[in-house]
Amino acid sequence: MSKYLLEVGTEELPYKFIPSAIEQLNKGFTTFLNDNKVKFSDVKVYATPRRLAVIVDGLGNKTEDEEKIVKGPIAKVAFDEAGNLTKAGEGFARKNNLSKEDLYIEDNYVHAKIVIKGKPIAELLQENVPSIFMKLQGSHFMRWGYNDEKFSRPIKWIVSILDGNEVKIKIIDKESSNHSRGHRFSTQDILIKHPDNYVEEMKKAHVIVDQTERKQIIVEKAKEEAAKLGAVPYYTDDLLEEVTFITEYPVPAVCEFDPVYLDIPEEVTVTVMAVHQRYFALHKDGKLINKFITMTNYIGDEFKNIKAGNVRVIKARLDDAVFFFKEDTKKPLVDYVEALKGVTFQKGMGTMFDKTQRLIKLSNAIAGDLNVPTKDVERTALLCKADLTTNLVFEFTELQGFIGADYARVSKEDDKVVQGIKEHYFPLNAESETAKGIEGQIVGIADKIDTVCAVFAAGKKPTGSSDPLGVRRAALGVIKTILDGELKIDVDKYIKEALKLLPVQRDCADEVNEFFVQRMIIFLADKYNKNVLEACSKKNPLKDIADYVQRVQVVSEMNSPQLNENANRVIRILKDSTGENVNEKYFVEPIEKILYNAINNIDENVNYNKYLEELESLNSTVSKFFEDVLVMDKDENVKNNRIALLSLLKGKYEHLTDFSKI
Repeated sequence: MSKYLLEVGTEELPYKFIPSAIEQLNKGFTTFLNDNKVKFSDVKVYATPRRLAVIVDGLGNKTEDEEKIVKGPIAKVAFDEAGNLTKAGEGFARKNNLSKEDLYIEDNYVHAKIVIKGKPIAELLQENVPSIFMKLQGSHFMRWGYNDEKFSRPIKWIVSILDGNEVKIKIIDKESSNHSRGHRFSTQDILIKHPDNYVEEMKKAHVIVDQTERKQIIVEKAKEEAAKLGAVPYYTDDLLEEVTFITEYPVPAVCEFDPVYLDIPEEVTVTVMAVHQRYFALHKDGKLINKFITMTNYIGDEFKNIKAGNVRVIKARLDDAVFFFKEDTKKPLVDYVEALKGVTFQKGMGTMFDKTQRLIKLSNAIAGDLNVPTKDVERTALLCKADLTTNLVFEFTELQGFIGADYARVSKEDDKVVQGIKEHYFPLNAESETAKGIEGQIVGIADKIDTVCAVFAAGKKPTGSSDPLGVRRAALGVIKTILDGELKIDVDKYIKEALKLLPVQRDCADEVNEFFVQRMIIFLADKYNKNVLEACSKKNPLKDIADYVQRVQVVSEMNSPQLNENANRVIRILKDSTGENVNEKYFVEPIEKILYNAINNIDENVNYNKYLEELESLNSTVSKFFEDVLVMDKDENVKNNRIALLSLLKGKYEHLTDFSKI
């Protein structure tokens, strides 16, 4: 088995492009090999800021030979009366490199079996690798020199080797060799003798090509340096990914800033460090300290200038934050509400002030249904967007809500309101926590429902992977908050209420409802079978999401083939038929009365495990009914009464789920 290495060296790649490029290259090579029926065991893609590399392991020496049946001319055209090949027959044989003996007749046509010899893998790679690489897509691609082709950044070198031999290729204006380049401050010319040596040879040249290994090194070194200070580093997945893809050889440097900056809200300081400067903030005993870690892409031993430069940068950013904080807090948070009239929510959907007024109404209504006092809920709804007009949020938009909470605290608002303002944005993503306080839960749900309804009413619902207004995240946030908070909220009701409050009226309640349902199914599909989720959604799950999940759990664990068979038989017989009220005087067979009484004894108010048991207890009676009774009786009254009886039974089945979809 052979091993192939492709490395394309470039000028510094945008870090946001790299994860996508890794995925595209893996898919591109895998598809190419499969399409060409090339045996291989593994495709690994490596990436740093200055290179994209692919190693394909377990390659065969050539593609597999392929047998193929080719069809020629009609037999009487290919052969003369004496059985000799005519010119047409000779032409067919010559074209396919065959002799007369290789030909046979089937269905009055000449046929032949030919073998297409496999192509050497080196030749196949040479022909296809450049096109695989040039199919990479990303934003802001560029041209350089006199080239018409575009790529993310200019290509500086290419390595292309199969085992110990070069596979000559050309991508745009660069031809391949077996020479790579190391770290900017290390060995610049590295001979790669074999793909097996690639990863280790690059390490010697201070390049960690494996991004997974590089990320682990970053985490370990950050923890190691933090531990020396008795602290722990703060980082997010986004920060780790970015630092991973802007370094080839991460080396930590601990820096210190003036402790005066600890007086501003912690979220501001941490955001400046993590989001704007890619630093790791440090906490000791749960409190932010005036030190941080920066991961340098440096292999020297002189960090004095690096540390000084980073401190200068963070000081400038934090000085701005201190100034904005002092200016903003000269007046209470409530005074910023009026300025929301100058902030557009969505085109055609009014201002953020208008949205705030809608949130107050929706939040109060939800609080009323939950028997929650409205005072703090209403105050939270009034103030939750006020920080959008502050200087600090204008500068650091990702801090909305967090800044509002701090300003509410400074303004001496109730602690519940402070918490609610911060938490109403939760969850921030699919993995993050939901609001803990009821104020944040209620206002957050109202906010997200309003946003989704406004987008749909404006005719801007998400399509494909595009969701610029984040309505998928908003819908998921509503679902997660309700489930985590164990709230009994009729989302369907509040979708209708939210649509009524919008300045643009559009009948799209069903559309919004279905959108929420599908988001819920996608969210729960990791845990439950999708067919079960779909089946249980026939009974509007948004009326009570917790109830829906309970039904899904019970149906998922159900193991009653007889129940499923009986339910589906009822569904098939009825199709779209709906019966009138059952009239006992039209009962003919004793089993009709027995089934009728059994159905009426089913209690829909019990928990779903008990309800399932009650449905299962009907199995023998339902089976007996179908044995003794012809539903489509010649007597119209009897027939209709039996249809009504089965309709009643169907309703009992549907209280749990739609058995036809299981």
